[in-house]
Amino acid sequence: MPGPLLYRPPPRWQFWAALGGAIAIHLASVGIAAIKSEPPLVDLTNIPTATLEATLQPEDQPTPPPEDIPIAEPPPIPEVAPEFHEEKPPPPRTAAKPSGPVKAAGVPGTMSITGAKAVAIFAPKPDYPYEARSHHVTGSGVAVLTVDVASGNVTDASMAQSIGSPVLDNSTTSTFRRWRFRPGAAAPRVKVPITYTMSGASY
Repeated sequence: MPGPLLYRPPPRWQFWAALGGAIAIHLASVGIAAIKSEPPLVDLTNIPTATLEATLQPEDQPTPPPEDIPIAEPPPIPEVAPEFHEEKPPPPRTAAKPSGPVKAAGVPGTMSITGAKAVAIFAPKPDYPYEARSHHVTGSGVAVLTVDVASGNVTDASMAQSIGSPVLDNSTTSTFRRWRFRPGAAAPRVKVPITYTMSGASY
């Protein structure tokens, strides 16, 4: 009969082999864990670079104001002499003698419009002809009346200074030829400055 079974410890080389294998497996596990925990380095040398350029947009320019619409100019007014202003009427005259520079009958000289008004018995204003008014013709001039002192009638009328328009000159002289003065009171010549505006004639 065989002898009793006794426990035999395993050989030492098996122990050291098992221990070495366990250590190797442990180190391999640690190495794998370390490799997984650290991400691989990326080579950035070959990555292309891009340059961004930013430009500032100019501020919106203010809208320019609308251009003025040209207005048609009125037709030019003919050059005329300076306007003569009507003299103030003389103070009230007495029945004995008229005031103002009234020349005595038969004394040569020129009477102003102020004195002429004082002794005039018929002195209508010249009409503003439609032809001149429609074209906005205005101006000033000086008319000279020749008077028959004895009768007071105007024998002639002419323009010493033209108004600048033949139409206005003719209207002035034709009207002044109808003037009448008190007999013996007017001077042989009467000078009448006259002005035409769009409102009519004045002297």
